[in-house]
Amino acid sequence: MATRATDAGTNQSVERAVSVLRALDAGRAELRVSDVAELTGLGSSTTSRLLSTLERLDMVERDPVSNLYRLSLGILPLAATATNRHPVHRAARMVLQDLATRTGLGANVAVRRDSELMFLCNFEGHRAPKSYTQAGHTAPLHATSIGKCLLTGLTPKERRKLLPEPLAAHTDYTTTSHDLLDDEIDTVRRTGYAIEAEERALGRASLAAPVRDASGDVVAAISLWGPASLLGNHTETNGQRLALTREVIEAADAISQALGVL
Repeated sequence: MATRATDAGTNQSVERAVSVLRALDAGRAELRVSDVAELTGLGSSTTSRLLSTLERLDMVERDPVSNLYRLSLGILPLAATATNRHPVHRAARMVLQDLATRTGLGANVAVRRDSELMFLCNFEGHRAPKSYTQAGHTAPLHATSIGKCLLTGLTPKERRKLLPEPLAAHTDYTTTSHDLLDDEIDTVRRTGYAIEAEERALGRASLAAPVRDASGDVVAAISLWGPASLLGNHTETNGQRLALTREVIEAADAISQALGVL
């Protein structure tokens, strides 16, 4: 009995420490102890002890003047190792860098993490708007072209269980109905690519294609993103969009081949 109680206590401590790290990742650049306590739901004294421990472990650092806490560079080697060892990241990095340089747009690769997508890397071409996307950032599946590609690996029933309806609206153009999303995903399966026009942010659009592993399963997706005037549903851009669609599909196929697809 004592062993089980000790294990439970240890697990709880780890969960609390991780919640503190996530609060520092999700909040402002620097936070007070009270800010972290509010974000995590932990008591102030517990939060203070956890921050002190994480500071000794070089996972967080405290500004000597303001006494505000932020994530430490000591956490970077762990994050970098996890990213660089991921097979999709290894296969996609150079392909996406070349794609961004060649098209002048932004190029991303992402994987599904439960009900969200997580970006593994991002490159910006000279025509891409300023991006706040970073490795590790998450985004909604239903409101992005890259997310719609990732959702092709699920059945309609699985999608409804994963994403409760109504789907969150990020702009007036966001798909908020599962019935409409089903139609879009059927189109992605048929054409091999997805389009998103200002569904997540006004003035921006994207094209995406799924990435498969050796078993044929969709394990990731890549996207090109940029101004809606280049990638949106404007008639005058359809010719250019067609060329960019071929670019993103070919890049996704190259990554799939690197993952073992014949």
